[in-house]
This record gives sequence, structure tokens and C-alpha cells, in this order.
Amino acid sequence: MNNKTNVRALTILALMTALVVIFSFTPIGSIPIGPLVITLNTIPVAIAAIALGPKGGLIMGSVFGLLSFLQCLGIGVPSGMGAMLFSISPFLAFVQRFVPRALDGFLVGVIFRACEKKLGKWACFIAGFCTAFLNTAFFMSALVLLFGHTEYVQNLMNGRDVLAFIVGFVGVNAVVEMVSSTLIAGFVGTALYQAKILPLEKK
Repeated sequence: MNNKTNVRALTILALMTALVVIFSFTPIGSIPIGPLVITLNTIPVAIAAIALGPKGGLIMGSVFGLLSFLQCLGIGVPSGMGAMLFSISPFLAFVQRFVPRALDGFLVGVIFRACEKKLGKWACFIAGFCTAFLNTAFFMSALVLLFGHTEYVQNLMNGRDVLAFIVGFVGVNAVVEMVSSTLIAGFVGTALYQAKILPLEKK
């Protein structure tokens, strides 16, 4: 990357980090529905992955994951589920909150780069969808894997198998996140293309 590209990359990371912080520390980015929360934090992760690829997605996903963990401690918008998981195991709560988000951002960057070669700016919509979908899939899988044996999660499952539990539990939340992430990330990515900000490096 040349100096101009580096400045653009750092600017995008700074802007997306600011958005994640705002979404995490104010009610703007969190819409509580029952024990779960519809989050808009997947959108900055998607945009970072679109603009900067796997590395940018990993960085922004990690920021999202760290702030998500802090919500378990009541920092920012409190998470009732996060507080409960933290009381069971602080370390596993960190893993469950951080790792899925970091992995999500990295993989979306990989997916976008692969799709961009054939689809151009339309790959932005795919990246937006994948960010929300993988965030939900990884988050819920980690919840079941790490805390599925606990009384808290067993009560939430209420005798259902894992797949039925995940689908029933996330329900409308996941759909809203996927739609909003797909549309917003897609349109923002398209705007970046039209403004000739993307791709950051000329092919």
C-alpha cells in the first residue's frame, strides 16, 4: 500500500471504530428483544471487511467482540445474558463474546475478496448478509458449545434440540440484523465504489 492508501485505510478503521463504540455505549445500536439484542455493530464490521479485506474485518470484529464482552460487565449498554454468562465463567464469557466476532470479520473479508472478482460492488451486499448471518451462527454455536451444559442455557433450550433452539431463539432478531446489514453495508459499499474510494488498491 502507498501512503495515500494507508491514510484511507486508517481513516476507514477510525470511522468504523467510532461507530462501533457509539453503537455499544448508547442505545442507538442495540434493540433489546427478550434476552437477546438486535445489534447494528455488524454493519461497521461489514464495511471494514469490504474496504480492507480480511485484516480490516478481523480488526473491526475484534473491536466489536471486546466491546461486547465489556457489556457483560455493565460497561456500555448492559447485556443481561452476558452478565449471567460472566457470573458462570468470566473466561468462557470472553471467548464466547470475542472469538465469534473476530472470526466473523475475518471470514467476511475473505468472502468479499472472493466475490468481488466476479461481482464487483454487488459483493458488498453479500458481505453485509454474511456478516450478520455468521455473527449469529458463531455467537449461538459458541453459546451452546461453551455453556450448553449449564442450568441457565438448559432452561433457555427447554428440551429442544440445538438447531431448533438456535432458530427459535434468534428468530426475528436474526432476520432484522441480516436485512439491515445487507442493505446498509451494500449501499455504503456501493457508494464507496462510486466515490472511487474502493478498491483501495488499483488492480
